[in-house]
Amino acid sequence: MPLRTQKEIRQRAPLFLIGLLVFNFALMSVTARDVATGQSVISAWLQAAASPFQRVFTGVGGAGVGFFQTIANLWHAAAENEDLKGRLAETEAQLRAARAARDENVRLQNLLKLQEEGRYENVPARVIARDPSAWFDTIVIDRGSSSGIKINMPVVTREGVVGRVVEVSAWSSQVALLTDEQTAAGAAVGQLENSQALGVVRGSGDQSFLELRYVPGLETVTPGDAVLTTGQDGIYPPGLKLGEVFEVSKPGTATISHEIKVRPAARLNALKEVAVLLYHPPPRETPQQTLKRQ
Repeated sequence: MPLRTQKEIRQRAPLFLIGLLVFNFALMSVTARDVATGQSVISAWLQAAASPFQRVFTGVGGAGVGFFQTIANLWHAAAENEDLKGRLAETEAQLRAARAARDENVRLQNLLKLQEEGRYENVPARVIARDPSAWFDTIVIDRGSSSGIKINMPVVTREGVVGRVVEVSAWSSQVALLTDEQTAAGAAVGQLENSQALGVVRGSGDQSFLELRYVPGLETVTPGDAVLTTGQDGIYPPGLKLGEVFEVSKPGTATISHEIKVRPAARLNALKEVAVLLYHPPPRETPQQTLKRQ
């Protein structure tokens, strides 16, 4: 190996010195410790240098975990929402069924009371069909001639008169409601309870009210007056409630009768069960019989 000259040694001496200083500094840094914490200085520097990167990775990781956690929470909430909707629908169905059963029980109790209180034998029946046409206010019930029902027998509820039987088969019957203006023969002779004035009750073409005609214009008529059957029409027995006056649409005079609107006593738009009165009106006297009796 060739010997280095004095000049080369002098030129490289600073490099050796710098290397020696760096080595010495590194050695001191590795072994040096912070007086307050006792922590390695090099370890503190490395931790300081790495902390920005750690914060970035921690933030990204936290966001990812939060995102998936949010997705999981939303899925869980959606599942709970569907379950609650199902339970609510089931509860509502049960409530509707309970209300329907309660209403049916009330109606059946009313029919039973009608049988107990009524002066006439009657046959309870269910409404099984209804004419959808606005021109024909009729219903079909599940009782017919096999139950003793005949044409023109009155049909009622506990609240009041419904109408009369117009067609009969063995197991069902058709009933014309009071509101049926097409059935003129079914018009009832009504009497105002307060004044005792007579008139004819018939359908008006509007399902919500009846017309009371031919009440003398000098008679006092007030809203709320009850209108009862008289038995003079040969269909309905006396004393049944047809409805209540709710409007005198055109007051009469000495020569013109009142025009009166009557609200039906029975709920004709919500019939479920009715009763058919097995009523046979007394035979009408002929003019000759009347003269003989006089």
